[in-house]
Amino acid sequence: MVRVGVIGYGYWGPNVARNFQALKETQVVMVCDADPRRLRLAAEALPQARMVSDPGEVFRAGDIDVVAVITPVFTHYDLARQALESGRHVFLEKPFTSTSDQARHLIDLAQARGLKIMVDHTFLYTPAVQRIKEMVSGGELGRIYYYDSTRVNLGLFQKDVNVIWDLAPHDFSILDHVIAERPQALVAHGMDFFGQDLEKLAYVTVYLSDSVIAHFNFNWLSPVKVRTTLIGGDKKMLVWNDLEADEKIRVYDKGVRVDTRDDQYSLLVEYRAGDMWAPRLEHREALRAGAAHFVRAILHGEPLISDGLAGLRVVQMLEATNASLRAGGKTITL
Repeated sequence: MVRVGVIGYGYWGPNVARNFQALKETQVVMVCDADPRRLRLAAEALPQARMVSDPGEVFRAGDIDVVAVITPVFTHYDLARQALESGRHVFLEKPFTSTSDQARHLIDLAQARGLKIMVDHTFLYTPAVQRIKEMVSGGELGRIYYYDSTRVNLGLFQKDVNVIWDLAPHDFSILDHVIAERPQALVAHGMDFFGQDLEKLAYVTVYLSDSVIAHFNFNWLSPVKVRTTLIGGDKKMLVWNDLEADEKIRVYDKGVRVDTRDDQYSLLVEYRAGDMWAPRLEHREALRAGAAHFVRAILHGEPLISDGLAGLRVVQMLEATNASLRAGGKTITL
């Protein structure tokens, strides 16, 4: 039995606690939150768990194997460090840490103590992303040309981070997982509009190689909610609409072949327009799958998908994006 202590029972904490409690190999034994109202809600949902307001009680408890840190990002490093120093595995809400230096220190600390870190990059455990990963890795789309993602809605404005640090961890983690090429450089442009020095919309272009490019649109000021990703290859193209109830992924047998000949100045362009098909996806809760994956890693040594190194790569992209924004759209090398 893996015993879990949850620190933070605000927006996402109840979901994390519920999914760990639902696994047969785990039990939530303690919940920590500074807000008494949140603790009352936790006590109703998890009557078997002890309620505390001091994180130190979680670290001192003798019956906790995993500490789940579901708090604002600026608290992640200190809480995760204390959890690791007390001999506990750590499950962290995204993004991993506020800086890449913090991430590296936690990775080194966990490795030195033989402990595991999992960053809650929830989308990696969705059937849609797992199927996309299979298609890209298996060569079904062919050589990848581009990756284009839109994640927009009206709000919710965050008080401590800009739209990048709020929304981009999702899409950066998916890019990192699905596309084999690693980012070489990026450029970002954004606007605040309200004088808070926190961008409410941003456009990020990532250069993964000489022939692969990725583009992201993040926006808190959209009148509609859009969650769409396009991946184009030389064999097939794919559209993932996460808001679709059924056909979340559509694969198009469409493409273009461009040829030049030595004795002709004009390009010879051939367009291909074939069938569209939608792969069948099972329905399951991604967070439940991620929690189960973490437990298997602890109990059986299964390699973690969203480990500390994956979390570090995302934080490095977030830092580079902020650096480009602050420098007026300067290209930042990764």
